[in-house]
Amino acid sequence: MFLDSLGLPQICHHFVQQHLQAKSVDMPQRPNQYHLQQLQLDVLLQLLVQFVDVQFDDNLPPILNALEVKGRTPRLILEIAQHLGENTVRTIAMDGTEGLVRGQQCVDTGGPICIPVGPETLGRIMNVIGEPIDERGPIKTKMMSGIHQDAPNFIDMSTEQEILETGIKVVDLLAPYVKGGKIGLFGGAGVGKTVLIMELINNIARAHGGYSVFAGVGERTREGNDLYHEMITTGVIDLKGNNSKVSLVYGQMNEPPGARARVALTGFDGCRILP
Repeated sequence: MFLDSLGLPQICHHFVQQHLQAKSVDMPQRPNQYHLQQLQLDVLLQLLVQFVDVQFDDNLPPILNALEVKGRTPRLILEIAQHLGENTVRTIAMDGTEGLVRGQQCVDTGGPICIPVGPETLGRIMNVIGEPIDERGPIKTKMMSGIHQDAPNFIDMSTEQEILETGIKVVDLLAPYVKGGKIGLFGGAGVGKTVLIMELINNIARAHGGYSVFAGVGERTREGNDLYHEMITTGVIDLKGNNSKVSLVYGQMNEPPGARARVALTGFDGCRILP
């Protein structure tokens, strides 16, 4: 027997009615809406795993402020996303929330998530909150900067269009890049997107004497590790000296959604203050 997809719900509903009438069981009045409410409740519970509601006595912090959970290792940062009323805020966790209990204390940092910036970050790998994850010790910088910044004024922006010479002939000939512009590379797995980015970082460092910040948003851990070691091999990252030309910020595939959503802003903020 062949069933049309449009008539399938009506046929199933007819069979269910016959089965319940045979057993003298009353049908629910609104079965479809009842099922929808249950489904929404399940989704809400899953999404709350990465959200934490925090209540304050007074002086409610503004949205985008960072809160730090006290007495937790590793360090857990929460970013305020919404004011719920009654001195309660809803926050997004930048790491896993396993082990959190009701009544645990949080501290308002007084500003957005701050990361170390400056030439000391070159050659290092950071996570979304600016902590080093390359097992090479702490990052000692003179400045810290928040990841949420005001947009530049129009008077500070350049109106001139200048071509960025990448040193890759096929790119410079067919699809030249504009300085200050945005570039998108689309392709499937294994076609060479990361290889092209590596060439761009290498050529900008050698031909233009510039610096780069690589932000890995949702990348595989293996790809991030391979990229780091490839940069060491090509000399873009100098482990022994101070000649590194790139800083890396990772929010990888295994990270919570909050970290992956904010790691791009961490990378942008790292570009602001470089030699």
